[in-house]
Amino acid sequence: MRIVIAEDSVLLRDGLTRMLTDGGFEVIEAVPDAGQLLRSVGEHRPDLAVIDVRMPPTHTDEGIRAALVIRRQFPAVALLVLSQYVEESYATDLLSEATSAVGYLLKDRVAHVRDFLDAVRRVAGGGTVLDPEVVAQLLVRRHDDPMERLTPRETQVLKLMAEGRSNTGIVEALHVSPSAVEKYVTNIFLKLDLPPTGTDHRRVLAVLKYLGS
Repeated sequence: MRIVIAEDSVLLRDGLTRMLTDGGFEVIEAVPDAGQLLRSVGEHRPDLAVIDVRMPPTHTDEGIRAALVIRRQFPAVALLVLSQYVEESYATDLLSEATSAVGYLLKDRVAHVRDFLDAVRRVAGGGTVLDPEVVAQLLVRRHDDPMERLTPRETQVLKLMAEGRSNTGIVEALHVSPSAVEKYVTNIFLKLDLPPTGTDHRRVLAVLKYLGS
């Protein structure tokens, strides 16, 4: 089985490489950021990509966004995402794109070598592996603050919206593409339960929810 690793921590990246190699897998490349991950997957077409959620340059959601790109452009590549903390919105984003050959684990699980290698095999074989803590939060769907559904980058975009920035202003502030901002705004409306209507201004309603949270 051919694997690409994306992890910005040198120690963890080297540790994962050694662990997977000792476990009988072929690590064809280990890279430190999402850009190199996408390049590597496009070049090598691995069986599995092991991806850290937070990577340079902002250490927010680069990894999960890269995982979603891989799933859309290279659907044959299995995805195993690693996160330092339980981030339900990221798990939900990932599962909305894929229900097979996908995994979401906390990094603490990596220390349990046998279980981790078993998870790698299951995901690569087309299965789904979710960290027990992630499952617990998905099952106990939160009914309090809908803001907690947003990713850090979506919260950042909503904050700029609350400051009165247009999409163009958000593009300039975050140094991202207009299409990326449009996607963030659409996700914000969906996650805050703001469907399109002929009478309400969703941008204003989203800002009001943000200010009231």
